[in-house]
Amino acid sequence: MKHAYVFPGQGAQFSGMGKALYDSGSAAAAIFEKANEILGFRISDIMFGGTDEELKQTAVTQPAVFIHSVAAFLSLPDARPEMVAGHSLGEFSALVASKALQFEDALKLVSIRAQAMQKACEITPSTMAAVLGLEDAKVEEICKKIQEESGEIVVPANYNCPGQLVISGTVKGVELACAALKEAGAKRALVLPVGGAFHSPLMQPAQDELSAAIDATPFAVPVCPVYQNVVAAPVTDPAAIRQNLKEQLTGAVRWTQCVQAMVQDGATQFTECGPGKVLQGLIQKIHKEAQTSGVQ
Repeated sequence: MKHAYVFPGQGAQFSGMGKALYDSGSAAAAIFEKANEILGFRISDIMFGGTDEELKQTAVTQPAVFIHSVAAFLSLPDARPEMVAGHSLGEFSALVASKALQFEDALKLVSIRAQAMQKACEITPSTMAAVLGLEDAKVEEICKKIQEESGEIVVPANYNCPGQLVISGTVKGVELACAALKEAGAKRALVLPVGGAFHSPLMQPAQDELSAAIDATPFAVPVCPVYQNVVAAPVTDPAAIRQNLKEQLTGAVRWTQCVQAMVQDGATQFTECGPGKVLQGLIQKIHKEAQTSGVQ
């Protein structure tokens, strides 16, 4: 029986996020103030009272979710993680919780990542779509076929839970794939309101920029295994953690496989730290016997 801590990604933000943590004082409030200082603007004011539109700004969204998640984790007086994982952006929060990364360094990387991803989105018209009700293997097969036949890019991006997979690519590639997936029996193949093709080869320019920053950042041996998105396996070697973090921008988020690996390695209890409850819902769909809780 092991206790895993998990951390959400982009999309979990909401106006008022983190305010209760800040008002509780102590370590959490210090995290928000430190973040304001590092970023050079009061992101906490936008998190606590900003509009949904303000929270969607690239320079705000990813740092906001990251800051909230770390503050939530640090608000737990007895948190001793035996394993950690994060969904996409959440991997940075997981690395801080496991002490592989210092908070300050991770926040700087998250800020660079957000801005690099925005720039990559502006190069090629691209998008993502949620596919419901098909086996992963079928989605993979159809994406591969569309790429071969059309020359467009479309790849599996987020393996969220059985029967829920997000694809990513050029606008044309995703449209062609959605039509083929519906024909193959998908319950839904719905284009998402996102700015670009995250976790696809179209993020290569962002990966190049982030890789240079990662190389210049010190990483330590984590206090517990980190189940990283691209390998869906426990990692403790700092060099491997760096490489997996780089590859994450163009590689798939294997969340289903990460949770399955944690369960196989003894996880029975999962605590989600950060805004929302999305990961708790996904974990229960992946492993019905899992005990889940959250800290916001």
